[in-house]
Amino acid sequence: METRRDVFHAIADPTRRAILHMLAGKKMNLNAVADRFDISRPAISRHIKVLTECGMVIIKQEGRERYCIANPQPLKEVEAWMKTYKDFWADSLDALDEFLKKQRTRKK
Repeated sequence: METRRDVFHAIADPTRRAILHMLAGKKMNLNAVADRFDISRPAISRHIKVLTECGMVIIKQEGRERYCIANPQPLKEVEAWMKTYKDFWADSLDALDEFLKKQRTRKK
């Protein structure tokens, strides 16, 4: 069975989130990325692979070096998903505020 990888899968892991954060705004080669972590280079390569499969990291070949570049575009899917819950909580908090105002009015 093949595992479906999407942006949620990519950001579910703290190491992958740290890699994305590190790559935000600057490209780095794989060795430079791996040097920042206390895990093996093959493990970092597997994380980079997941991120590239999800479209969150682009690998660009420049001469002999391969650079990792963050692509935050897929995070728009996360933003859209979060908006649903943001609206839910805003509506719920507005209802709670209204309820509390009515309670205060009754006590006066």
